[in-house]
Amino acid sequence: MLASILAASVFGLALLLFGMKIMEAALRQWAGSRLPAVLRRSTSTPLRGFAAGTVSSALLQSGTAVTVLTIGLVNSRLLPLASSFGIILGTNVGTCLTTELMSLRLHRYGFPIAAAAVCVWLLTALSGEMRALPRMPRRLSDALRYGSAALGGFGLLLVGFAVLQSIGPSLMENGAFSRLMAAAESRPVWGVLGGAALTALVHSSAAVIGMSMGLAGAGALSPATGVAIVLGANVGTCFTGLLASLGGGRGGRFVALAQIALNVSGALLFYPLRGELLASAAWLAPGDSAAQIAHAQTLFNVACSLLALPLA
Repeated sequence: MLASILAASVFGLALLLFGMKIMEAALRQWAGSRLPAVLRRSTSTPLRGFAAGTVSSALLQSGTAVTVLTIGLVNSRLLPLASSFGIILGTNVGTCLTTELMSLRLHRYGFPIAAAAVCVWLLTALSGEMRALPRMPRRLSDALRYGSAALGGFGLLLVGFAVLQSIGPSLMENGAFSRLMAAAESRPVWGVLGGAALTALVHSSAAVIGMSMGLAGAGALSPATGVAIVLGANVGTCFTGLLASLGGGRGGRFVALAQIALNVSGALLFYPLRGELLASAAWLAPGDSAAQIAHAQTLFNVACSLLALPLA
């Protein structure tokens, strides 16, 4: 049974990651070429940078991608160092869109969404390369093609989320997993450290939080442990930016270190307030463990970013 649980866990997480990467690649191809210019024009104040970071992270479905882009712009002197802080704060908020979408219980529609996306993508291919249908205007064709690819990635993400939820009953019957969860309940710091390590490993905080949401929705993970994982995931997500900054100049390294300082400070600030954070999330989504974890992440990131924004 342990082998089947492990295989399903890896498969579900792989689908989550693969779906997110498809969404990110499609949306970046569609809007990414214009994103650097938008960031340069819209970061004259920290508040505008915050808005630009939030919107661009939500659009690309990846705060890490926007952080790495910001480091590159600072290294190439196309973006002032002072303008980067607002963007980094905004990425923490924008990245919550993925988990909030997962909390809407859309996973039962994963396959239909992916199938519809494939049909729209084939329509653009028939109109374009295959020339079997009348040719569409370029702008409409690009919007449909990249939009359908992003929608297909979202469908795969939902399928992965459903797979993770399906292993919940088996995990609850596993004694080793029960002991692990009991240890995480009694020592929440292990949940924080585990969330940070797993996020640094897979380079996606949304995937790790989505995995914890799937397990919580099946009853295999408590919302309290899920909140601890959220705090750790927001620390672990800094690892990719740190790696991206190592080959650049001092400005890029400073941006990466600023992100680490901000996210670690936020986790330390809210670690003693985990109960209050969970209570607020439970008030927004009573009886829905998965949604509570998603809302806790959103509340945490919005509060941390608004507290740090005056210091930007």
